[in-house]
Amino acid sequence: MEWRNILRGMAMGTSDLIPGVSGGTIAVILGIYDRLIEAISGVFSRHWKKHIGFLIPLAIGMGGAILGLSRVIEFLLLNYHAPTQFFFIGLILGIIPLLLFEFKSRAKMRPVHIVAMIVGTILVASMAVIKPADTAVITDVTMGTALLLFFSGWLGSMAMLLPGISGSFVLLLIGVYPTVISALSNLNVIVIGIVGLGVAVGFIVSSKVIRHLLANYPGMTFSVILGLVIGSLAVVFPGLPETTVVWGLSIVSFLAGFMVVRLLGKFSV
Repeated sequence: MEWRNILRGMAMGTSDLIPGVSGGTIAVILGIYDRLIEAISGVFSRHWKKHIGFLIPLAIGMGGAILGLSRVIEFLLLNYHAPTQFFFIGLILGIIPLLLFEFKSRAKMRPVHIVAMIVGTILVASMAVIKPADTAVITDVTMGTALLLFFSGWLGSMAMLLPGISGSFVLLLIGVYPTVISALSNLNVIVIGIVGLGVAVGFIVSSKVIRHLLANYPGMTFSVILGLVIGSLAVVFPGLPETTVVWGLSIVSFLAGFMVVRLLGKFSV
């Protein structure tokens, strides 16, 4: 049903606003990851009507969440950073058993899969020690800044499709995250349009690659995905809370995130 896809899109869009959390992770929780990759990859095929019918409600939900909640996410990260991050830690820990089940349904665990999982974990966890670029908000759109925004959207969208890698964190590393959040909050249509075009191109290109890997190397692909998700815990972890109140809020939000996985699972296909 279309309304369910709108809700799924809202969940994915909300997660994509958080540095360290991937919309692809939410897609796995919702049970639509394979279908999402297939739909994006096949949008220019002869079966495009079927794929468009699936993607449009998702896009509406994602767009609505991104535009409507950008200010809320800014507020939560600024004023309740640790509890917000612990919510997503609970979410990520909740998805790991689902990914393990998905892996076992597709392939038999072998030593090479464990190695791939470890490599994926280290790759993402290493981002936790990388200092994001501290860049001011871009207000003057020139040819140079337009190209930067376009390719930032491209790289960010590639990360969005991979569970465990956050598109927002990629934007942070590049240094355009403040610009994108400011554009969404203030409805700067020029910046939104340039980044959005990059996102669209990145989705189409990377979805074809991921679809090929899932079809031909499911065991290895899900091993890497598991590693990416596990490694993202290091990126999201905000450090130990400093006060009793923050401890309490963080524990509650962690448990809420863990339970949300079950709630989101009810919307799975």
